[in-house]
Amino acid sequence: MDDLTVRVALERHWDASDGSDFKVEHEIYRDDAVLDYPQTGERIRGRHNIQESRSFQPKTERFTVQRKRIIGSGDLWVTEFILSYDGIRSYAVSIMEFREGLVANETQYFADRFDPAPSRAHLLERVGAFS
Repeated sequence: MDDLTVRVALERHWDASDGSDFKVEHEIYRDDAVLDYPQTGERIRGRHNIQESRSFQPKTERFTVQRKRIIGSGDLWVTEFILSYDGIRSYAVSIMEFREGLVANETQYFADRFDPAPSRAHLLERVGAFS
């Protein structure tokens, strides 16, 4: 699978995620895909289980992907995005490893925004939510 095809598949995946289209959202995963959430110690095995776990999330404002940035090549792709879930914004990173054209492993990290340390305030430039 060439890089352009993967990028198009990722855009389709994130657009479907944003639109709560569970069927299309999960077409990108292998049947035996593994999804890890290191911050909570969760591992979900199998496309069906990944899809089912997401279907229990609130349907009325599941989340919105904002300002996504997709980088990668070959079998390793990273998406950075701002996730708004129940009105709370988090910064998120998804690392996807492809095998035979589909996601075999995904790891997602989430972080809330926080203020910079005062010790480096004189060194920084404040930017928008995501640059």
